[in-house]
Amino acid sequence: MTKQAISSDPFSKIWNFFTSVKLTIFLLFGIAATSIVGTLIPQNEDPQAYFQAFGPVLYRLFSLLDLFDMYHSWWFQLLILALTANIIVCSIDRMSANRRILFVKNPLFNLGKFRSLKHREKFADNRSPEALKNVCEDFVRRQFRFCKVETTDRGYAVFGEKGRWTRFGVYTVHFSVVLLLIGALIGSIFGFEGFVNIPEGESASQIRLRNKPEMMQLGFTIRCDDYFESYYENGSPQEFRSSLTILEQGVPVLSKDIIVNDPLRYKGISIYQSSRGQLPSDEVVLSFTNRQNGKAFREKAGLNQPIQLPDNRGTFELREFQRAAQFRGNDIGEAFIGVLTPPNGTPVSVTLPLRFPSFDKMRRGELFIAVVEQVPKFYTGLQVAKDPGVWVVYSGFILMIIGCYITFFMSHQQICLEIAGHGKKSQVIIAGTANKNKSGMQVNVTRIAAKLAGRKIDA
Repeated sequence: MTKQAISSDPFSKIWNFFTSVKLTIFLLFGIAATSIVGTLIPQNEDPQAYFQAFGPVLYRLFSLLDLFDMYHSWWFQLLILALTANIIVCSIDRMSANRRILFVKNPLFNLGKFRSLKHREKFADNRSPEALKNVCEDFVRRQFRFCKVETTDRGYAVFGEKGRWTRFGVYTVHFSVVLLLIGALIGSIFGFEGFVNIPEGESASQIRLRNKPEMMQLGFTIRCDDYFESYYENGSPQEFRSSLTILEQGVPVLSKDIIVNDPLRYKGISIYQSSRGQLPSDEVVLSFTNRQNGKAFREKAGLNQPIQLPDNRGTFELREFQRAAQFRGNDIGEAFIGVLTPPNGTPVSVTLPLRFPSFDKMRRGELFIAVVEQVPKFYTGLQVAKDPGVWVVYSGFILMIIGCYITFFMSHQQICLEIAGHGKKSQVIIAGTANKNKSGMQVNVTRIAAKLAGRKIDA
């Protein structure tokens, strides 16, 4: 990031503002501070929980500032957008300042700089400088991307350069951060997250958005074909599995069994196994016992499905299920409520608590009824989410790894082989420099000198 000259031009003022290091520090501090707030205040909870935790005054203030869904708030998105612009402008500004290094086609070499380097290697050769020039030039062209020969006051200088492109490594890291920020913005603005509970054998085409009252249409239907759960011997859960089918206009297009952390993905939407629960059974097995002779028979019954009783005793029909049924002011728990209609008689209401199978004996009718078996019915709780920026984020992570490798493990290198007459012999002086890992470049120069001197640079 470079300091810009003060200008009255509005564009220059805006440019200078976004190249400011102070702006970068302020934005990073702001994002870090608000992220801490987002950690301390649980996000996307039930509004009633917030109201009880903070009271009416703080609840209204925090709600106004979008602190309950901070990462989707306009001001947090503005911070991300400002940091993105800051990184882009700073990168362009720095790249522009280094354009003579980065974009030059025919780089300039300063022989004096190489002569002033402390670490240099030299050796003597019996051939003339003119003969050595051709051999050294051929060697440099094979080892370096760019080669240039200049005449000096002492003889010749053969320059080589490679790895200039590695200077873009830092800009690659900058660009990867930009991709991460843009991906987060895309997901925050255009993504969504919601939930839906689907009983076994039923379907849903809309979800309830997180922390919002409205429902959202998916554009397709999710059907729960089956739900299965297994447990370890100690009773702890082992696996929750839902068999789902996606339907388009009533036609199945995709089926998959999902478990936790193994979602179904369709049209950029991910469907996760989130929760499960048990619904009131709509099918039970009832026992009808004759009070006089003790004979009993069993019959399957569903809600609002009348049963014909034997011996012309009328009909019985289950009407509803209550989770907290009341009897004389007392809670008797879950119970089915049915109606017994004798032939040519008055319908009688019958309460069948699940916890008290003999409860109906108190009615003192000819038959007493009890629920002897209840077929459990489960629903699967699904988390439905879409994040269109996730692939941008993944690309940013990959690019960051590449950029960091280039930045820390590769360098822009320049070398100079100066050939000068030295009595009846010639002397070759080798010096090199690099923008990073200068000690490694010194080792490289020593190896080149040893290699050339050892084979008398014949090849």
